[in-house]
Amino acid sequence: MTANSGDVSGAKFLTVAEVAEMMRVSKMTVYRLVHNGELPALRVGRSFRVTEDDVNAYLRKSFYDAG
Repeated sequence: MTANSGDVSGAKFLTVAEVAEMMRVSKMTVYRLVHNGELPALRVGRSFRVTEDDVNAYLRKSFYDAG
């Protein structure tokens, strides 16, 4: 389930700080991914929320074989 599917009932929402910690990057990197459209997010007031499923999907598609 992704936020793009429209059905977010039961989705676990993460803050930008939680996503950054999970991905081991800075919060600015997460904001950049959101603003570039690479990571779907929901705006709540002045902050963003990202579903855990969307973070996992982004990480899965970002893997590449460096060998």
